[in-house]
Amino acid sequence: MLILSIETSCDETAAAVVRDGRTILSSVVSSQIAIHAEYGGVVPEIASRRHLELITPVIRQALQEADVTLEQIEGIAVTRGPGLLGALLVGVSVAKSLALARSLPLVGIHHIEGHLLAPTLEEPLAFPFLGLVVSGGHTHLYLVEGVGRYRTLGRTIDDAVGEAYDKSATLLGLGYPGGALIDRLAREGDATAIKFPRPMLHDGTLNFSFSGLKTAVLTHLKKQPAAPDDRELRHLCASFQAAVCEVLVKKTEAALVQSGVERLVVAGGVACNSGLRAAMGEMAVRRGIDLRFPSPALCGDNAAMLAVAADAYLTAGCCDGLDMDAVATWPMDQVARWDRLP
Repeated sequence: MLILSIETSCDETAAAVVRDGRTILSSVVSSQIAIHAEYGGVVPEIASRRHLELITPVIRQALQEADVTLEQIEGIAVTRGPGLLGALLVGVSVAKSLALARSLPLVGIHHIEGHLLAPTLEEPLAFPFLGLVVSGGHTHLYLVEGVGRYRTLGRTIDDAVGEAYDKSATLLGLGYPGGALIDRLAREGDATAIKFPRPMLHDGTLNFSFSGLKTAVLTHLKKQPAAPDDRELRHLCASFQAAVCEVLVKKTEAALVQSGVERLVVAGGVACNSGLRAAMGEMAVRRGIDLRFPSPALCGDNAAMLAVAADAYLTAGCCDGLDMDAVATWPMDQVARWDRLP
């Protein structure tokens, strides 16, 4: 099956053409980072308007790079949610229009479902596995028993880890987005220089909290300001990143023990972080776990990742009607598609 997939959940306008849910023929992503950097974060209304401007040329480019025409497409996939509602509506509206015009089956995919299944675009991955999704809007642990079968084991109770990175980077005067900048500076610093808290590390749950860590950075800066180019800044970034990684790794390790699974996927934008990759890698070797990270191009928001689940659903005849609408919030436990088969 040749699927055209569309992603507009936040500030990336993306389209991809994927064959059989495995082979990426094209993947086009147009980022709005430069636009939103001026405001220190994503402005929903600006994001929606930019999606409107970009969605058609991005889809055209995806088709062109895949060397296929719209007439050859056999199914349409689109991010239905969660995300910024105005941004989601752009992608969903275009997807429904294409499905109606070409009489194609349509399926709305959960954004996190796409991230969890992204590694299968690069190599086979057996079920079940534990999935840690870390990004600007999400920090969740899932037990993935198969396509369409997900169980939430833990989640952040406040800030997502990517949000904590970006907010801390703003406090440090590094600009937006700040995750990659903190990661780069952390490599040159001493991770033991500052003892930042490890929120909820020993609370007995698999949930996360990062707002307190962000506050700890602010408190430290009030006592000892860090200049943009001094050694203290590098130590601060390294210490912050060490705290984040320790919490993520130990909570994930606890989830592996509780679930009994031996496969782990770490996905989402923060999965590109070098400190997290190294820390998770050490844990995986120690425990003998099969650890998978998507390649950097598949860690951030993209449309290709949607096609894995979409191919499974559409092949089974499980699709959505033209009355499908975007949803800003959508618990993974409620995806439940297989009970809707014809």
